[in-house]
Amino acid sequence: MTLSLPNFAIARPRDIESAVTARQQESSSLFLAGGTDLIVNLRLGLGSPKLLIDLSAIDSLREKSFAATGVRIGAGTSLMELTEMAAIRRRYRALAEAADAVASPTTRSVATIGGNLCLQTRCIYYNQSEWWRRANKYCLKHGGDVCHVAPQGQRCHAAFSGDIAPALMVLDAEVEVAGRNGQRRRVKLADFYREDGRAHLTLAAEEILTCVHLPPDPPRSSYRKVRVRGAIDFPLAGVAVALAMDGESLVQLRVGITGTNSRPFLLKGVEVLYGRALDDNALHELETLVQKQVQPMRTTTISAHYRRLAAAALVRRLTTALASASDTTDEKRQE
Repeated sequence: MTLSLPNFAIARPRDIESAVTARQQESSSLFLAGGTDLIVNLRLGLGSPKLLIDLSAIDSLREKSFAATGVRIGAGTSLMELTEMAAIRRRYRALAEAADAVASPTTRSVATIGGNLCLQTRCIYYNQSEWWRRANKYCLKHGGDVCHVAPQGQRCHAAFSGDIAPALMVLDAEVEVAGRNGQRRRVKLADFYREDGRAHLTLAAEEILTCVHLPPDPPRSSYRKVRVRGAIDFPLAGVAVALAMDGESLVQLRVGITGTNSRPFLLKGVEVLYGRALDDNALHELETLVQKQVQPMRTTTISAHYRRLAAAALVRRLTTALASASDTTDEKRQE
């Protein structure tokens, strides 16, 4: 196993524009936020940047604001901070639960919301030591020309395993991205990803994620995941659900899923359940939608079929729990 880091220089820009400029000037450079995933990968020989651009000195990336129009969270905000914000736990519960589910308290104290959203995709053929990967002729994601998960295909099937993305998706979040010449753009988080294990982010090479925007008055929400170990581990399947009921009838439902595909995604087709009670028939239809749209592959030590069933079961469980929550509980959460 490669334990030593490659040689690189470190830049510590004081503002976003300087960080973007530094990235433009050195094509091999990488942005460094909390580093909880990046540094581990570099020790495994997954990348050899000449420059790391440390974002910790950019104060604007840690700014947060709460207003009647919604919430703005800087990309440099630590996951521990998210779990400790009363307003987040009360109004955006899925986000707080997702942040609390990431790794360990030590990791959450330095890992950032932006870093988790930009997390590298993972695979048992990629996240290995350099000598192991060399002995197996590398893979399509790094150094090779074949995806060992699907050798006959033309794309990488490494899975996205960040916990924060599905929670933000069901809360209808947008992200702000900064690029060259001071350009800024906002994009729905659901459109921030693509189904490609090698290039799962829709970011240009020099662009940087700067903040997350959350709308006001979200529906009740929650997040859960299945993992090999009861703590610390990445999700084999992670699910966020946000819904609103009118009496016994469903009027709004958003389901976000992570850990199964090369991108986190919102479940399609849930509108067919609107206006209906969430009885066994409706819940079975919902499970069927999940099983048709998740695409787990042999990217972990756990079978794809198990992860598909786990995702469907989590969706059913969370949807049932949120639908049965009392109106009183919901009103208190929104105060």
